[in-house]
Amino acid sequence: MAHFDTDYQRLEASYSDSPPGEENLLMHVPEGAKSQWHHIENLDLFFQRISFIPKNGFTCMLLGEIFELVQLLFVVGFTVFLANCIDYDILFANKFVNHTDSSKVTLPDAFLPVDVCSARIRHNAFMIFVLVISGVFWLHRLVKFIYNVCCYWEIRSFYINALKMTMSELPYVTWQEVQARIVEIQKEHQICIHKKELTELDIYHRILRFKNYMVAMVNKSLLPVKFRLPVLGECVFYTRGLKYNFELIFFWGPGSLFENEWSLKSEYKRGGNRHDLADRLASRILWIGIANLLLCPVILVWQILYAFFSYTEVIKREPGSLGARCWSLYGRCYLRHFNELDHELMSRLSKGYKAASKYMNCFLSPLLTVVAKNVAFFAGSLLAVLIALTIYDEDVLAVEHVLSSITLLGVCITVCRSFIPDKHMVFCPEQLLRVILAHIHYMPDHWQGNAHRYETRDQFSQLFQYKAVFILEELLSPVVTPIILIFCLRRKSLEIIDFFRNFTVEVVGVGDTCSFAQMDIRQHGHPAWMSEGKTEASIYQQAEDGKTELSLMHFAITNPQWQPPQETTHFISQLKERVHRELLKKKKKRPRSLIANLLAGPSTLSSVHFGRDGCLNNHTAAGIGDGASALRSLSPISSITTSSFTFLSSSRTDARTVSSGSSAWEAQLTSLVLSEYASTEMSIHALYMHELHKQQSRGELPRHTWHRQESDESSDSVPDEVRSEPNTHLRNFPRSHTFPTTQFHIEPTGGVVRSARVPMGGWAEDTQGAPRHHEPLPEESSEDEMPPHIHKVNPGAIM
Repeated sequence: MAHFDTDYQRLEASYSDSPPGEENLLMHVPEGAKSQWHHIENLDLFFQRISFIPKNGFTCMLLGEIFELVQLLFVVGFTVFLANCIDYDILFANKFVNHTDSSKVTLPDAFLPVDVCSARIRHNAFMIFVLVISGVFWLHRLVKFIYNVCCYWEIRSFYINALKMTMSELPYVTWQEVQARIVEIQKEHQICIHKKELTELDIYHRILRFKNYMVAMVNKSLLPVKFRLPVLGECVFYTRGLKYNFELIFFWGPGSLFENEWSLKSEYKRGGNRHDLADRLASRILWIGIANLLLCPVILVWQILYAFFSYTEVIKREPGSLGARCWSLYGRCYLRHFNELDHELMSRLSKGYKAASKYMNCFLSPLLTVVAKNVAFFAGSLLAVLIALTIYDEDVLAVEHVLSSITLLGVCITVCRSFIPDKHMVFCPEQLLRVILAHIHYMPDHWQGNAHRYETRDQFSQLFQYKAVFILEELLSPVVTPIILIFCLRRKSLEIIDFFRNFTVEVVGVGDTCSFAQMDIRQHGHPAWMSEGKTEASIYQQAEDGKTELSLMHFAITNPQWQPPQETTHFISQLKERVHRELLKKKKKRPRSLIANLLAGPSTLSSVHFGRDGCLNNHTAAGIGDGASALRSLSPISSITTSSFTFLSSSRTDARTVSSGSSAWEAQLTSLVLSEYASTEMSIHALYMHELHKQQSRGELPRHTWHRQESDESSDSVPDEVRSEPNTHLRNFPRSHTFPTTQFHIEPTGGVVRSARVPMGGWAEDTQGAPRHHEPLPEESSEDEMPPHIHKVNPGAIM
């Protein structure tokens, strides 16, 4: 592992990347010392909790924790009561009840005596097992609740005493304001003792350390979440239970790959024992899968009961709610930028929700519409008769199944209406897809121009699924999750080991992070996404779908005070200059530009032409008109002009600074305006980058991201391209699709040195004068095409 020269000295006595020993969230110095907040242990957890509180507030989070405990007790207790303490023969009038004062049967008549109820529970072995498991889980949640209350109180004190914010101000402040104050007080309080100054990227890395790994694994198609079924075709299955097991295996469970919350275990940073580590990981996945299989009945019962108590009343009140759509869990991970907080992601996806719903409604089948109209007619006729009879004589409701029929007919009518489109609505799939792209920022290349095809619609439905499908997947999760762990994830153990070794970097003062989260164009850029000539990444190292470039732009726009490294600054400024130049062309009424046509509308499309300066040429003019209405509908501030864009680029930081000293209302208004401008700016850049990518990648063959053979198991075979290499010591080295042959080290000077493998897993650095050359990878390589590159980086020198 390479080491960086840095101004910050590492504490070798008791600490590694962050202080070990996380017994307390905060470490206080004695009274009268310089700062109460000097040296906070476990900064990852501390920053995570800080980011949660502005969204909800201390009181809301405390009440939420309490109600979760009460809710668990209610679900278990109420279910046991319904199963053992009710005489359903009396309730259903199958048994006669003698009354001395009244002939009516009341609800308490169906309740069994306490001794009978307790006896039935004691003689039910399965019920005892469920109660024991539930009790242990509830006690665990109680201990966690007490711990969280202490942590929340500490963070509340931190907000008031260190950040100088009251609890009443929290709903009106943005995360950027909170983050700016944290960066500022680092100089005074030394929250992190390993660095003199904190950057915005340091804070994001600590909050999203594990989530960045998950985003990278989904981006590289490493996690087994896509399956091809015989009848259904390609399906995505990614539930909260499966996600929980992934995180348990990789990050924080017993025997996980990380020894603590900030450091990957040292044995996973070396390539010599990768097969042994893969076998150990496969064995651990197997045991966790078996544990899931054994607990499947309990978890399945819990899922069914929770879904029943949560959605039954909603379905009765709004039957069409199951026909509504939501962003799937897979979609949230696929569409997430590196270093994007939860509230930032959900805000972005929420803005694209309306366009996504309209797009999916474009594909209502005419045949299904005809059937739905007629079914609704017949059901409505029956319902009208029953309602009329009940109005005439309310005793009709006492007839058996009349009330049930009224309810079912109402549900049937509501469901049928969801399949009947508005006859006055005109849909344009291509334009809607462009509006969606402006907000979600990611879209496969083959979707553009094919928005009207059902194949595109089916693939988009994997990201934007029915609420009913979401509920069904969660109900099936206890059964399907063990199967995926045992038969799918276990076979990828070697690739997982190689992934964490190859894509983990050690950042001084932060710890081990995913290298993709560094947003390094040179290491992980894609030549087809404006990174040509700037990246040295091979196919294996490149992030797919422009994830590196788009994440970098999003982070730079969201955090305007962030000072990126020089190479990254050059990339950002070059892209912004292009977009700004296009806006100037629009202002001068020169419609021969991409942004001009995106803003002005389809009327200027006939004159679209771009030269060789990186802009689009006339071959892409046909697809630009679909984005015209997209930018006009991005935000309430729809009339964005060149002057406002200039204000956005140059004065946003000053506006934030001024807002901190103004009234709460003015600060909230200013933050809202700046947020809308930032969202619009990022949407413009996303559309612009996608158009450039579409033009640049035209004619290129599709690439496979993970380069796997049909079998997921590792192979020691070596491709012919590698066998012909002059380095003979590479021929007999064990390989996998993710085990590379060369490696890059980032040196303190910012240069890149290629390292070659030596026998027995050793490494030998090439001489400084050795020429660099990139050897192309085969389309279907055997196993190893990239090396492990765990290295230590200085945050100021990354990228």
